[in-house]
Amino acid sequence: MSFFTKNIISFDDKFCAVDLSDLSVKIFQLEKDGRIDRVRGYAHADIPEGFLDDGRIMEKNKVAEIIKAAMKKTIPKKINTRKVICSIPESKAFLRIISIPKVNEEEAREAIKWEMEANIPLSSDQVYFDWQFLEEAGGKQNVLTAAVSKEIVDDTVEVLGLAGLEVYGMEVESIASVRSLIPFELSKEVFLIVDIGARRTSFIISEGNLPSFTSSIPFSSEVISDSISKSLNIDKKEADKIKINQGIEHSFEENSIFNIIKPMLENLATEIEKTIDFYGGISKGSLEIKKIILCGGGSNLRGIVPYLTTRLCKDVMLGDPWVNLNFGNNLPIIDKNNSIKYTTAIGLALKGIKHGS
Repeated sequence: MSFFTKNIISFDDKFCAVDLSDLSVKIFQLEKDGRIDRVRGYAHADIPEGFLDDGRIMEKNKVAEIIKAAMKKTIPKKINTRKVICSIPESKAFLRIISIPKVNEEEAREAIKWEMEANIPLSSDQVYFDWQFLEEAGGKQNVLTAAVSKEIVDDTVEVLGLAGLEVYGMEVESIASVRSLIPFELSKEVFLIVDIGARRTSFIISEGNLPSFTSSIPFSSEVISDSISKSLNIDKKEADKIKINQGIEHSFEENSIFNIIKPMLENLATEIEKTIDFYGGISKGSLEIKKIILCGGGSNLRGIVPYLTTRLCKDVMLGDPWVNLNFGNNLPIIDKNNSIKYTTAIGLALKGIKHGS
């Protein structure tokens, strides 16, 4: 099964994005009006806890019904296609750049398969894999490789079929996020994308527009909300409001929100530092991460950007998932604070209208 774009998509076809995670599904469709990009429709639906478990779909029929209902409530317009490009959870994918001798495509396939089998914790019959040639360097051929659990892919395709949808593409979350957040024209800079999701935080190192390394930790937006909820003895919805509206900005007094979640933020900062140090080791100092981009629902914690900027002594910014779209004189239909939750979905939708270019 292919995850990278091949010449199988007609320019006349329409596609929408489905970003499926453990606790939510996001639907997103872009369309072109001449040179102008427009959001045709989008929707979000919560998925009850336990329906999915770390990417594994436990309640297929129920999840299919949730997706089907979300497709019907998109705004401002209804989705006008049943063809979808769907996300693959980062925790179930293995994405690496490898180097092989310069060989023809058939020989490359065998060499890549051997390299992947040696570097992933699953046997070749348990995964789908794909690869894409990159630039040559030092007499070697660099190759972007991806391997994904067959169980996850097959179950996702089945559930989308139950929802009445046709799967025309699947893509690892990190690739979609990079397409959404990193300007197409940047090819030299190195970025660290920190995607703070509901269940985990993913680290994505991108050399220009190309993800080169990914990893994840248990830190999540749910953990932050749960800690605030328990410490202040309030319900989860109220904790979410406090996290977004008050957060840790100007909050350093005793019993403040900052003091409640400070140990978790310190752990996040430490893990970011470890990731930066690791990359410095494998790149042998030839490339340096200077910019850190935050995305995902957890990045809406008020004050997290200045906190991490000070703590890490790095340029930290909130991601802009609209950076590669041209809306002309119109503002995006979703404001920046809310659109950051749709980063992966927007990246998938961009694949649809840009056809992987």
